[in-house]
Amino acid sequence: MAYVYILKCSDSSYYIGVTNNIERRLAEHHYGEIKSYTSSRLPVKLVWCSENVDIITAIAGEKQIKGWRRAKKEALIRGDYEALVELSKSYSKKPLG
Repeated sequence: MAYVYILKCSDSSYYIGVTNNIERRLAEHHYGEIKSYTSSRLPVKLVWCSENVDIITAIAGEKQIKGWRRAKKEALIRGDYEALVELSKSYSKKPLG
């Protein structure tokens, strides 16, 4: 199994990651063992997690979510799938330039 997860950091920013062991990865973030974005934004809180069949699918999901605007990430966290659809539509209709 592989997991895509979203952490809410102490500065209210979001961190999106992928792992094959969610409990271990959360402990690593919590104790600052991962020298990354989260290490200077502790404490962090797990706000969303998705279990995937394989790591390739999880990595693709991580990359997709990282490209989303904050509002869309927050709709995912809330489980508001109608808002996800609407946010996707409204974003795709914005003029370029």
